[in-house]
Amino acid sequence: MKPTDTRDPDYFHKVVDCQWACPAHTPVPEYIRLIAQGEFTEAYLVNRRSNVFPGILGRVCDRPCEPACRRGRVEVEPVAICRLKRVAADHRDEVKHLVPQKPASTNGKKIALIGAGPASLTVANDLAPLGYECTIFEAHHRPGGLMIANIPSFRLPEEVLDEEIGYILDQGVELKTGHRIESLKALSESGYDAVFIGSGAPKGKDLKIEGREEADANIHIGIDWLESVAFEHVDKIGKQVLIIGVGNTAMDCCRTSLRLGADDVKVMARKPRQFFKASPWELEDAEDENVDILVNHSPKRFVVENGKLTGMEFELMEYQLDEDGNITDTRIAGTKIIPCTDVILAIGQENAFPWIERDIGIEFDKWGVPVVDETTFESTRKGVFFGGDSAFGPKNIIWAVEHGHQAAISIHKHCEATDMTARLPRGVNLQSAKMGVNEWMYSNSYTGEHRRQMPLAELKARLSNRKMEVETGYTAEQIATEVQRCLNCDVQTVFEAPLCKECDACMDICPVDCLSIVPLAEEAELRQSLRVPANNKDQALFVSEPLKDTGRVMIKDENLCLHCGLCAERCPTAAWDMQDADIFIPHVDDETKKVAAE
Repeated sequence: MKPTDTRDPDYFHKVVDCQWACPAHTPVPEYIRLIAQGEFTEAYLVNRRSNVFPGILGRVCDRPCEPACRRGRVEVEPVAICRLKRVAADHRDEVKHLVPQKPASTNGKKIALIGAGPASLTVANDLAPLGYECTIFEAHHRPGGLMIANIPSFRLPEEVLDEEIGYILDQGVELKTGHRIESLKALSESGYDAVFIGSGAPKGKDLKIEGREEADANIHIGIDWLESVAFEHVDKIGKQVLIIGVGNTAMDCCRTSLRLGADDVKVMARKPRQFFKASPWELEDAEDENVDILVNHSPKRFVVENGKLTGMEFELMEYQLDEDGNITDTRIAGTKIIPCTDVILAIGQENAFPWIERDIGIEFDKWGVPVVDETTFESTRKGVFFGGDSAFGPKNIIWAVEHGHQAAISIHKHCEATDMTARLPRGVNLQSAKMGVNEWMYSNSYTGEHRRQMPLAELKARLSNRKMEVETGYTAEQIATEVQRCLNCDVQTVFEAPLCKECDACMDICPVDCLSIVPLAEEAELRQSLRVPANNKDQALFVSEPLKDTGRVMIKDENLCLHCGLCAERCPTAAWDMQDADIFIPHVDDETKKVAAE
């Protein structure tokens, strides 16, 4: 193996697993340290720079950061990264004067944004302070997209949503609610310099099986039904409800049903639990409210008697799995009828673009999804950009935010008539965290505390009020404990080969045996020659330059390292140092600063 090129900013970025896994690359350890210091406002602003909606995402993010958390290498549960984001939002001071403000004048460039969801709002958040005249067209009477229409208020209070959207609208963004776009061609020809489409994936999938038409009155499409509940067009449902599907939308549907009067709610899954799309915590929350989740039930027909839905018949499935957990064989073991008064279908979503003419230069793939450049987010029609679910199908809010950041860069470059692919690269700045002999600017002591459990509102009270927030937030004691579980992965172990004397002191003190000094070899052989074989190939090995005394190399398995700093404390020659890595993720305002500097 060649020596590791630590000048590549992505090397240290990947080591901060939580930040690397976050689509918007939120600097997680940085804001957790700020919370630990009681700097809630600063922690909120650090969050807002990247994820735009800290209070919202601190409640409803899909948390791709948490499965990646390095704490999971030491115990089962990761740091409660998402809930600590909420801590910063709940305990901050007023930030209205600290977020980007409406500029004194505009630059004359007009941007149309279709849909007031997270992707469009992010584009507006990034462009409006630079002087762009942003107009958002929203079909509903309120902004928020899926955040208001499909996420129940018992998970996301409306006041949190309104406040964070308000910070964006106050930057001079024009919002036109109740304004459904009927023709992209007409909009594109009405004087806008660019169009961004962030209209989501608004069409829920149907289930065309026997009895569907006869039972239509009591069969509901999940996302449409949640929207009707959110906008108070629907306020009740029958006593026995079946939810078809096991994604996050299904979990919102089943929990909402309980709040609208259902006594018996069952979620019906066609496959075993390990194939569910819903997040584990969403499943736990539903089961905590006494929702039954039945596996291996495949819908066969709607049972209709005297023109009324009375149940559903399911095929009982049996699956054979291989050693990797993949299904290799399927058989039907019988059928079963389950009584119900209503069925809610939450089996997926699709894009719907009847308002985009097919003769204006926008190509669609065989699934009816627009062809979008994955770097620039521009469609095949110049000046028309997509983001969020409308670009690549249903994902989640944090992905929509990142799409918005990247599309904003492209829209700016389009309006400036510059190369959209010539984007600022990521960067990294390293600064020693050393403050004295064995003293660091961060807490490197290890706490063995387990993850704090989120306090919940009493079950009977929350089920009687669909707008009561279920999660009540961490207590002061829980905050103080949870922040200490972070391993500060952005404080990197940096090695200077010329200073090493090969005394083995670092290896002796390393609590996880992540360090080895071995002869240089090819990667496969090198991974097996370490004190603990490095079998996780998704995690890098740090390989030093040859050490001057023996020509061997220092190896660090990044999969095992806990960033405890003991190697740096023990090293007698300071060959090891703990250095704070500030990962630079460019946004559109950085692009404008670059031009100004030139």
